[in-house]
Amino acid sequence: MTVMETTPVSTQTKVDVCASAPEGHPRPDGQDRYTISEVVACTGLTAHTLRWYERIGLLPDVDRSHTGQRRYNNRDLDWLAFVGKLRLTGMPVAHMVRYAELVRLGEHTFDERRELLESTRRDVLNRIAELRDTLAVLDFKIDLYGKGNG
Repeated sequence: MTVMETTPVSTQTKVDVCASAPEGHPRPDGQDRYTISEVVACTGLTAHTLRWYERIGLLPDVDRSHTGQRRYNNRDLDWLAFVGKLRLTGMPVAHMVRYAELVRLGEHTFDERRELLESTRRDVLNRIAELRDTLAVLDFKIDLYGKGNG
């Protein structure tokens, strides 16, 4: 059973895409209908990944043409950019799906969303500290080899 099957989605629920200011879209607002192949080219994700995101509830409510083809919009591109950032943090997919579910549930979930993001932020800061320590070791060794003292 997917998140979409367990959580009713209101069409009047505000969606918080939680993305920073968009870098710009391939098409201006009002002309924002993209095929799956255009989204693949724009995002670098595969069509399989996009369909999987939709199936697990990470990218819900993708519009369809009269022939059933997916039609993405600029809001979907913003959401995918945000999901890409979450992936880079190492956030588990289950947590990303939970976050998406909370967004769909509305503003009363702000506290839980913030907690999820704060937890992920702590994990990222810990990883940064580990990487800085690792970088210091590498710099030390590189410096040693540069002096011929390897």
